[in-house]
Amino acid sequence: MTKIRWGLLSTANINRALIPAIRASARGELVAVASRDPTKAEAYAQEWEIPQAFGSYEAMLQSGAVDAVYIGLPNHLHAEWTIQAMQAGLHVLCEKPFATSLAEVDAMIAVSRETRMVLAEAFMYRHHPQTKLAGELVRSGKLGKVTLLRGAFDFYLPETQRQPDNLNVRLVPEWGGGCLWDVGVYPMSFAQFIFGGTPEWVFGTQQIGASGVDEVFAGQMGYADGRLAQISASFCTPFHTFIEIVGTEGRLHLSKPFVGLDEGRVMTFTPKDGPAEEIPVPEKALYLGEVEDMHAAILDGAPSYLTLEETRNHVKTILALYKSAKTQSIIQLL
Repeated sequence: MTKIRWGLLSTANINRALIPAIRASARGELVAVASRDPTKAEAYAQEWEIPQAFGSYEAMLQSGAVDAVYIGLPNHLHAEWTIQAMQAGLHVLCEKPFATSLAEVDAMIAVSRETRMVLAEAFMYRHHPQTKLAGELVRSGKLGKVTLLRGAFDFYLPETQRQPDNLNVRLVPEWGGGCLWDVGVYPMSFAQFIFGGTPEWVFGTQQIGASGVDEVFAGQMGYADGRLAQISASFCTPFHTFIEIVGTEGRLHLSKPFVGLDEGRVMTFTPKDGPAEEIPVPEKALYLGEVEDMHAAILDGAPSYLTLEETRNHVKTILALYKSAKTQSIIQLL
């Protein structure tokens, strides 16, 4: 095998970001899409010039036409279809959040080990040069001892997507809706990347909207040696993202840490003494890294850059934050 044949499990909007990445990769090709509606599958295949369309998810998984699938389904379906795909002998790139319970995460990991299928969480920004460079700068000591990380990911869900006949999946409680699951996972995962794992404790607060899900969430996470991470997410405010890493020798600011990276970015480092310094970031298509990482794992046997242990820690921390917000108490993780 020299090229990975990809299939899209669903016609979700997020596919629009992954399709160009698969086509831009040297060792992948997009060959199929599946929908529960045969007519929708055919129309989607025509629109995106995909060779094969399947009128059910099962049909594509059993077809022998694909080697790997991308799962961009609503959150509550991730575990079910990831497991079915691996049991059918297919490698899986599953959109974040991986699942909404640790039991589901553990079942997914267990099937990956049993079947020897590559399984990875699709956190595209983690593979981008900007994120890797930020990690290198922290570990090099340029910031001194890091004491605080702050981050946010906010955007506005319009009223048109709040109506019963056009309800956004992010607002459905039973489907794993909520701003923390949807976009709060980004600054949370960045903190775990910088600090090297789960926090010792978390405290969260939330505003539940008419939808029944958290539409505003703020959390604080405590790490060893008094290090702190403060994160927030919202469906109710204008689009805004940032990451700020504060150390004893300076501060690193990322104005677009998660999206908008395709045109290249610069990070700003402000030392405790002296002028601010712009740090250029190599240009790379945002979603290409996670696709190339899957190819390396499948074709070369390379370890996945984003480990399943890290992925499990993402879900563990989000669940603890939700528990904290519900009980209005500090939740210990370690």
